[in-house]
Amino acid sequence: MADPLELPAGIREATVEDAADILRLVRELATYEREPDAVANTAELVERWLFGADAVASALVAELDGRVVGVAVWYRSYSTWTGAPGIYLEDLFVEPEHRGHGFGRAFLVALARIALDRGYQRFEWVVLDWNTPAVGFYEALGARPMKDWTTYRVEGERLAVLGAL
Repeated sequence: MADPLELPAGIREATVEDAADILRLVRELATYEREPDAVANTAELVERWLFGADAVASALVAELDGRVVGVAVWYRSYSTWTGAPGIYLEDLFVEPEHRGHGFGRAFLVALARIALDRGYQRFEWVVLDWNTPAVGFYEALGARPMKDWTTYRVEGERLAVLGAL
């Protein structure tokens, strides 16, 4: 049996008992990203899709004195170009009062370790253009923006229309 992967101090794999905290932090992230009313998620949906029998994503949490103060939600992706899986980081959020203490860096280190341990070839995410503190933070850790690539999304009514074609 392989040794368990060592995660940075203060970071651990989330459990179903963290569902309410994960949802709380996702709502705080939405407020930070100027979309406070955009979160339709519930604790039940977090439990289903992160911890249920058909889980599609995973999460790490940052814990300080027994309290969850940060979250990184991620899922496995696949590259047809590399022929290997990767990690797509959906959300990373640390409560404002706990920023600057290394949790953001620790999340990225933990995810990089997971990717390397599993033989994944990529670790990707998106960041809002106006979020210059995050852009600077990511670039200082070696991340680079994908030039000439634009993210497209179909959702809501447009998804229903497309699916009905």
